[in-house]
Amino acid sequence: MRVTLNQAMVSIEPLRIEIDRENDGRFLASVPDLPGVMAYADTEDAAVRKAKSIALQMMADMVASGDEVPEPLKALFAA
Repeated sequence: MRVTLNQAMVSIEPLRIEIDRENDGRFLASVPDLPGVMAYADTEDAAVRKAKSIALQMMADMVASGDEVPEPLKALFAA
């Protein structure tokens, strides 16, 4: 028996990430919708990747513990 599933694609906006360059040349990426989520790196790309990883881990923990995910980020969990 072959089962075919139709999957709906959900269009979501990516995480909003702000990037600053420090005086020492490092980049700081932060997620304004998740206070405290920030990451330093030597390149802008690496800082963004790290911040995304931290943000996703934090949101997964929020969902697992039953905490409310901030409104702008709820689209990431649309089914």
